[in-house]
Amino acid sequence: MPPPAEAPVSIIGASGALGFGLALRLGRAGVAVTIGSRDAARAEETVERARQLVPEGTFAGAINAEAVKRAGIVILSVPFRNQSENLTNLREHLSADQVLVDATSPLAAAVGGRATRTLGVWQGSAAQQAQEMAPDGVRVVSALHTVSAASLGDLEHRLDEDVLVCGNHAGDKHAVAALLERIPGLRCVDCGRLEVARITESLTALLISINARHKCHAGIRVTGLPAERWPAA
Repeated sequence: MPPPAEAPVSIIGASGALGFGLALRLGRAGVAVTIGSRDAARAEETVERARQLVPEGTFAGAINAEAVKRAGIVILSVPFRNQSENLTNLREHLSADQVLVDATSPLAAAVGGRATRTLGVWQGSAAQQAQEMAPDGVRVVSALHTVSAASLGDLEHRLDEDVLVCGNHAGDKHAVAALLERIPGLRCVDCGRLEVARITESLTALLISINARHKCHAGIRVTGLPAERWPAA
């Protein structure tokens, strides 16, 4: 079963730019967010920063293991070089029927290469690697690869872009879309099964290249979609 609409949300990697921006936007939209970190003091420091920027938000800090236990939806927002380590450490704390949103992009920068190049992942994509590493019953949804961390973190910036969502279970994708679309300006698009994440993840490198050339924070917008994008699961 997918998590309920008001399922608690935890962000692993919220001290990073993407995770922190997402925490701010969700907090401002009225979502209670638990910020996870390997270090409890760092989690609390990140919570304090979030409260200063979004005083009306509800934020809590915890070490990663405790943050995961509190959540119906867990968002993993870490560099590719840290994805495997985090999933290994969290494996015994994740539980069946949780949804794990993987925002990892396998950029070559993880091994000292260029951020405009991607790495080959044996499983096909970072999201598929996450699914392979997750405990039985935890379902992975891939999302957020084309959303600029800088745009999320700039609360004065008006978002107007699509979030490309991949996953093997329609109900889980719908639940993730319902969460992310609470952020004004984000529209979620169902891109198909998890295997399609190998394509959506690579768009991170494309946008980094575009942004560097045009000195901007570009996003993705899909045209020609039907009005009903998320039929009842």
